[in-house]
Amino acid sequence: MIAAMSDTAQGTSDTTVRDGRPPGPQADDGKRPTPRERRIAAWRAAPRVLARLGFLAPLGERLALLEAAGSVYDLGETSDVYGDGVVEALEGRVAGLLGTEAAAFFPTGTMAQQVALRCWAGRTGNPAVALHALSHPEVHERNAFSRVSGLRPVRVTGEPRLPTAAEVRGFEEPFGALMLELPLRDAGFVLPTWEELTEVVEAAREREAVVHIDGARLWECTEHFGRSLEEVAGLADSVYVSFYKSLDAFGGAALAGPATLVEEARAWRHRYGGNVFQQFPTALSALIGLDRELPRLPEYVAHARVVAAALREGFAAAGLPWFRVHPEVPHTHDFQVWLPYGTEVVAEAAVRAAEETGTMLFANHWDPKGPGLSFTEVYVRAAGLELTADDVRTAAAEFAERLVRGAGAARLR
Repeated sequence: MIAAMSDTAQGTSDTTVRDGRPPGPQADDGKRPTPRERRIAAWRAAPRVLARLGFLAPLGERLALLEAAGSVYDLGETSDVYGDGVVEALEGRVAGLLGTEAAAFFPTGTMAQQVALRCWAGRTGNPAVALHALSHPEVHERNAFSRVSGLRPVRVTGEPRLPTAAEVRGFEEPFGALMLELPLRDAGFVLPTWEELTEVVEAAREREAVVHIDGARLWECTEHFGRSLEEVAGLADSVYVSFYKSLDAFGGAALAGPATLVEEARAWRHRYGGNVFQQFPTALSALIGLDRELPRLPEYVAHARVVAAALREGFAAAGLPWFRVHPEVPHTHDFQVWLPYGTEVVAEAAVRAAEETGTMLFANHWDPKGPGLSFTEVYVRAAGLELTADDVRTAAAEFAERLVRGAGAARLR
């Protein structure tokens, strides 16, 4: 799934409304807007939201990001060709932040991780990759590990948490690499404690396996661990990071690790079709994200905890029969909200609350968790810092009022 506000598990992102203008009751062509169009229109129009996600902005606004390009790179330099220039500068910046010998730019994280683990399989002689059943390659990449790269994923656990050291030590078959997704997005953006993480890494080392971190959202994990990026990345043999999920870049990813591994990965990147002729817009947007967003991520994480607590208080005050904010104290600036209603009912209440009050708490789509049970993901970014705990409590109560009323109307139909 795309990093934010996606409606499918195969990487198909939300699209903007035609001409960049929110539709009214009917779209410009006379057709009623789809639920997704209406949701995005409500999110764009709402004065108060928890996140303004760049990739859902009109194209003109998106391109405006590059107005800051001159502050992060000398625009008098020759443009990149097949990975030199500004792309090399970005790679060096990432390697420095993560404390690795080298880093290589990739157009996608899917490609970066396949290449990394393929390289490790060649070195260890074992194509088995131990991972979580909810990890991104297992859920969202159409079996790419086995179909494309000759790897054999084996599931250490399916519990809604990271694997434990005991599970890694006791796994019944050998594996060449252990992949740890930090945070584990589909379990609720959850992280282990620092002690648990180091014990898991030690357990993998005891089995002579390498450790690879799926760090698509690694940038915002430092607050939970109380450790620097360099310390977290230093636990692993290789790390993948994304540039768009938290840094608001146009796309792209990087694989970081030992120089010899990265050099081999560059060869495989070429074979996989990832050695793109020019990548300067994406590379510049990533450098801007590292300058603008990376220093603010701890602030977003801290405010996400304020928002989560206020949601719980607002729901309780409104008398909702049951709800869940997961984790209760978010590990990153993203978390889940579960409610005992069908997806259509909660989605309608979320959009209606935004349209009628000007505050949109739940801008993402809702997925079923079971009969009459739905969940959504909540993201907190710079825009959310403007909402106080009181603002969130009030908005939660207003949403709950519309939710209960809508559920009652649905039962009467």
